Amino acid sequence: MAKFSQLTQSIFWMLGAMISFTLMAVSGRELFSSLDTFEIMLYRSLAGILLVLAFGKYFNTLNQIRVENLFLHFVRNISHFGGQNFWFYAIALIPFSQLFAFEFSTPLFIVFLAPIFLGELLTKEKLFASGIGFIGIILVARPDLNSISWALIAAFLLPICFAATAIATKLLTRQFSLTCILFWLVIMQTVFSLICAGYDFSIKVPTKSDMPFLLIVSVTGLTAHLCMTKAFSLASVSVVMPIDFVRLPLISMVGYLFYNEVLTWYIVLGSVLVFVGNYINIKAEERVQSHERVSGSERQYKDSV
Repeated sequence: MAKFSQLTQSIFWMLGAMISFTLMAVSGRELFSSLDTFEIMLYRSLAGILLVLAFGKYFNTLNQIRVENLFLHFVRNISHFGGQNFWFYAIALIPFSQLFAFEFSTPLFIVFLAPIFLGELLTKEKLFASGIGFIGIILVARPDLNSISWALIAAFLLPICFAATAIATKLLTRQFSLTCILFWLVIMQTVFSLICAGYDFSIKVPTKSDMPFLLIVSVTGLTAHLCMTKAFSLASVSVVMPIDFVRLPLISMVGYLFYNEVLTWYIVLGSVLVFVGNYINIKAEERVQSHERVSGSERQYKDSV
């Protein structure tokens, strides 16, 4: 990969992320007829424990696991648990394209949470971007007030949960390593899943036909985020995010070919508005960071003089 430019490498990594997310969506839908969302999360988390311990052993980072600030880990993981269950529930009941459009709205919700918990500035430009994105969400959802769809409610709540997860993760990365964060993620979510799946003392054991899909869900959940993290390390957010939106036509094509789903004009238009809102927000944040770097350089120059 060294002979390729960083941008080309980033595109390759994003391709891996898109394939991972697509396989996870298809596998989640296939599992829904056999297992409920809590059971899916339980088996996925158990597999996650093995994967995290294996990676930690391989990279010699298990000694980085610490027990401080477990409350923040709890907040992060209960938010992620809620969002992931909403995701698995909605993936079986609404079109792929509709769910992914909701998921892409997560950064717009972060705009409102970041000033409260991270002390980031809420600008008029970010508010404008969020407003455009919200209009896009309404177009994608097209809510019928006379008929409440629990799947659409779940799809609307999942980006809020993922936004809270992102904020908590940002706070955790200031104190803990990736291995530590992932360890408490899989441990806590195993406990959450066990409680929710076993409240009626009945947890279904996956069949042989379920096992391939469970394996795909477990592995792709890890590879998707690893690929995205690597892509972001090689190229700027403003370059990577538009590539990430290729996931929408890709999953829409899968829905059309294998599940007879129709990609409607309002989902396309709404998705475009969500993308525009995200892009305006990204460019606004880049300008803020650029201004801070210039100001910092000027202060260093004055101090040296």
